[in-house]
Amino acid sequence: MEPAWLGWARRLNALAQTGLTFAENPYDIERYTAIRTIAAEMIAHRTDAGTSRVLDLFASDAGYATPKVDVRGVVFRDGKILLVQERSDGLWTLPGGWADVGDSPADAVVREIREESGFETRATKLLALLDRNKHGHPPHVNHIYKIFLRCEIITGSPTTSHEIQDVGFFAEDEIPELSLTRIVPSQIARMFEHYRHPDLSADFD
Repeated sequence: MEPAWLGWARRLNALAQTGLTFAENPYDIERYTAIRTIAAEMIAHRTDAGTSRVLDLFASDAGYATPKVDVRGVVFRDGKILLVQERSDGLWTLPGGWADVGDSPADAVVREIREESGFETRATKLLALLDRNKHGHPPHVNHIYKIFLRCEIITGSPTTSHEIQDVGFFAEDEIPELSLTRIVPSQIARMFEHYRHPDLSADFD
C-alpha cells in the first residue's frame, strides 16, 4: 500500500501540470506553479530527493496529466518464464520498460524483449492491464499503468546489453530475487496461471 502523502503529492502535481498546460492568466500560472512546488516539497520532505530534483522530474512531463505506461513481455519456453537481470540493481524482472510515443503496446513490448534479451518475438495476447499502485510495488513519483503481453519466440538467443547482465528461463519454484520496482511475485505467479490456463480473460484494475 503506497503512503497517502505520495498520492496527495502526485494528484497535486497532476492538477498543476494540467493547469499550467491550459492557463493563460499570469496569476493562474503563478498559482499552479506554487501548487507544483508544494507537491515537490511534500515528496522531498519524505525522501532523499531535494525539491529541485523533484521539480525536474515533474517538469519532464507536460500537457494534460495522465498515467505513464510500462509494458512487460511474458515469454515461456518449456514451462519456464523468461526473466532478465538488471545491471542497475542486480535483480530480475520480466523484460520491458516505458512505452515510446509512436509504438503500439505490441510494438513496444516486442522491442523491449529484443533489446533486453536478444529474442525476436510476436505479441499474441493481452494478459493484464494493472494499476501499479494496487500491487505492492515500492512508491513511485509517477502514476503508472502496467501492461503484460504474452509473446512467442520467433528466433534469437540470450543476449546481454548495457542494461541487462544476464538472461534466463525459470520454473515457478526457482524464481530469483525480483526487482520489485518493476515486478512483484504475485504478478509472476499470475503469469504462470495464465500459462496453465490460456483461456483466462485478461486481468485489469
